[in-house]
Amino acid sequence: MSGIAKRSVSIRGHRTSISLEKPFLEELEAIARRQNMPLATLIAEVDENRSADNNLSSELRLHVLRDLKARLEETNDKA
Repeated sequence: MSGIAKRSVSIRGHRTSISLEKPFLEELEAIARRQNMPLATLIAEVDENRSADNNLSSELRLHVLRDLKARLEETNDKA
């Protein structure tokens, strides 16, 4: 079972924390690297665009899922 990774980040000048399973955090870090941006910037972008109904950790998991699905679709389109 994957442990929960807790991380504190600053978003637009205020501190917040996220709790994600380690594979989700690792994938978020990979997304940030591919987009050539700090992880905190990626998290801030996701936070800015999330619905008020979703908490940040849940929205980050959904962001990872959408990214993986988009890359899979792109790979399948090239085949």
